Amino acid sequence: MRICSIASGSSGNCIYVGSQATHLLVDVGISGKRTEEGLRNLDLSMKEIDGILITHEHADHIAGLGVLGRKYGVPVYATGGTIQAIRSSSSVGELPQELFHEIRADEKVIIKDLVCNPIAISHDAAQPVAYRISHGRKKVGIVTDLGTYNDYTVESLRGMNALLLEANHDVNMLQVGRYPYYLKQRILGEKGHLSNERAGQLLCELLHDGLEAVVLGHLSQENNLPELAFEAVRVEVTMACARRESGGERTDIGFGDFPMYVASRSRPSAAIQI
Repeated sequence: MRICSIASGSSGNCIYVGSQATHLLVDVGISGKRTEEGLRNLDLSMKEIDGILITHEHADHIAGLGVLGRKYGVPVYATGGTIQAIRSSSSVGELPQELFHEIRADEKVIIKDLVCNPIAISHDAAQPVAYRISHGRKKVGIVTDLGTYNDYTVESLRGMNALLLEANHDVNMLQVGRYPYYLKQRILGEKGHLSNERAGQLLCELLHDGLEAVVLGHLSQENNLPELAFEAVRVEVTMACARRESGGERTDIGFGDFPMYVASRSRPSAAIQI
């Protein structure tokens, strides 16, 4: 099973997840040309893509959907609310109704030899979801655009072997930056985006011996830096492990036990094999 961030950031998101037999995209928020170029880096083409899973209808997640959908006729999987929002979007244009396959949170969808489980998330979109995708015993989580998380989120993501997790902004950069007040409040709110620190705190809840790789994604171009995101998450994980040890709790995994990467917004990241 492979996962690769073709692009991830506030300007556009497109993630590949696949097995030897099945190839999926999670979101196509970049141009069709960039999506095709990213797939070529994986020795794949759009003709081999078995499905496009959409998390929600914001432009940085569906910008290339119209072009790719009309050109290749790839099945599109999304919640009912997201499908309705996409079909109302003038930027996407007309797509054949038969391309759309409605999914529901917590109801698995089987696409060839991959099992996809949508997870409800908190974001200011029609009916947004994250995805847990599994192949045999291997599991990958794709989690972006969530303003907060709860016990349901944590339970839904337990046991992942690889995780692409939103680390959208540095709180201080956002607060002193040039964004208008209402937009800052939206990003910081419970239907906005996860800060670096909150991403680290969520990751602490998900640590286990089988975690093989973590990719930090959906970084804000204006309000974050890759090194800030990496360091903030590292600190949270290190502190969490120290707290557990001081409390007498056995700690089997720490920051140095899995590789962590920051996804690029402008070019494909290295593919991760699990």
